[in-house]
Amino acid sequence: MKIALTFDDGPNHTTTLEVFELLKKFHIKATFFVIGNLIDESTSKIIRTISEYGCDIENHSFSHSFMSHQSREEIAEEVQRTSDIIKTITGKMPRFFRPPYIDLSAQMFEEIPLIFISGKGVEDWVDEVDANERARRLLETVEDGDIILLHDLEGNHKTVKALEQVLPIWIEQGHRFVTVSELFFEKEQTINAAKGILFQNRNDSELWQPN
Repeated sequence: MKIALTFDDGPNHTTTLEVFELLKKFHIKATFFVIGNLIDESTSKIIRTISEYGCDIENHSFSHSFMSHQSREEIAEEVQRTSDIIKTITGKMPRFFRPPYIDLSAQMFEEIPLIFISGKGVEDWVDEVDANERARRLLETVEDGDIILLHDLEGNHKTVKALEQVLPIWIEQGHRFVTVSELFFEKEQTINAAKGILFQNRNDSELWQPN
């Protein structure tokens, strides 16, 4: 069973580094969806180190705004600006985009030339959901091809503690951890069919429709 662990809302010098140390401890890779305006000279070094380890660095917008309320020009700038920063640091242009707040519009799909990624989350941005509950939810329903949506936002130590519980169990169960790009491209699959789909699992095929 293949699982793609993903982390939103970094980079920072606290939780991002704690998550990275945990990944190294268990010899696994993950994907980080980063916010452009959090990247400076200091945090760019963290991104470079994580990328060199083999993790994916992908696009989570520049300002983490509700992009469905933005103009076409603003949408394009949010994404291109962040992609350019990532390319400068890692040498790789992002191929995936996670919309802030999973806030969507048809215009965003038209303007953003990346695969849209959501994921299965456990409300780990809610402080009242403690580490044990996060761990329980993570273990409850995991399927082959799942994209797991977690957050390395600054100070989110409960998610790190939850993963400390969960990762040894998943490893013992034989789960294989891959980056999002490995999940999508391991078998030379194309991205052409991805337009208009918000992926929680690699096998999703339903086009997004506005409410």
